[in-house]
Amino acid sequence: MGNVTELGDPAALQPRRLSDRMLAHVFAASLDESLAAGCPPESSRLLAARARDIVGLGKRRSLAGHWEHLLRVARRTPPGTWSHARQPAVPVCADEIVAAELVIRDLMTQLTLPLPVPARGVAMARALLTDPRSPVYRRQAAVALTAAVAAATAQLDPALPLMPSTPGLSA
Repeated sequence: MGNVTELGDPAALQPRRLSDRMLAHVFAASLDESLAAGCPPESSRLLAARARDIVGLGKRRSLAGHWEHLLRVARRTPPGTWSHARQPAVPVCADEIVAAELVIRDLMTQLTLPLPVPARGVAMARALLTDPRSPVYRRQAAVALTAAVAAATAQLDPALPLMPSTPGLSA
């Protein structure tokens, strides 16, 4: 009752191959980038496998926990005054992260709702944390952190179609 197969999700109807799941894990970063850019999960077996993996509530809660950790790191010490013992392994734009806290908390709330959400929003939230070119790590990023987080949050709307229709793909 209420599972994706009953909703007619074409990716759910494909066999779940162990090799697809393993390859999706190996190529996670590039698959997340494709999903975040709007590639439909049903367009390939690897994208479908990656989408199935990241939209699970447990994975989304874990991702929200990583965002919480980022907020703690950013608040720990003002920028430019990190001691060696307290310096993060990868420098972050602490002041921008703290300034974006409200939208980050909204993102975390959306990630932890027990409702199905589109893979695109989850992939966008993951990419912000894992891509060294993201505004979490670079002040000169193409988009401001607040705007990037708000865009990811908007894509987590449970009212959005989980599998957007794509011209040229058969259901």
